[in-house]
Amino acid sequence: MEKREIKSSYSVYRLDELTDETKKLIEYAQSKLKDAYAPYSHFRVGAAVLLENGLMLGGSNQENAAYPLCTCGERVVLTYAGAEYPDVEITSLAVAVKNDSKKVLTPASPCGSCRQIIAEYQSKQKAKIKIYLVAEGDEIYAIDSIHDILPLGFDASSL
Repeated sequence: MEKREIKSSYSVYRLDELTDETKKLIEYAQSKLKDAYAPYSHFRVGAAVLLENGLMLGGSNQENAAYPLCTCGERVVLTYAGAEYPDVEITSLAVAVKNDSKKVLTPASPCGSCRQIIAEYQSKQKAKIKIYLVAEGDEIYAIDSIHDILPLGFDASSL
């Protein structure tokens, strides 16, 4: 038997350490929190992408009483970008979270489904998507590539 190891890494920033463009992307994601439809979990997700052409797009989570039909903020904005700008590279994604019932200080990582969607878009465009995660605390997590948090992902080479 051979034992293998998987390592993940991410960087932790404060807002004042980021570029103006990244700050704007994060602020846009935070502004989308108000558009979230979260009557069941009260957990709001705002997401924004920066496209290679400089355009920023936003989205938010949309819940449904039939929970499997809920759509995460990340998936909303990524599929919107893919549908409206299919040939424009997504350079970065910012995800902001807020709970109406309690303060969330630690950034939340994308769920497994969102990780897989991010991986698909990254694979499609053959370029990394930088991910920024924010909550209500001072720390901002920066992930260089989806493969840092989905190291054994499923992709077209698996088919």
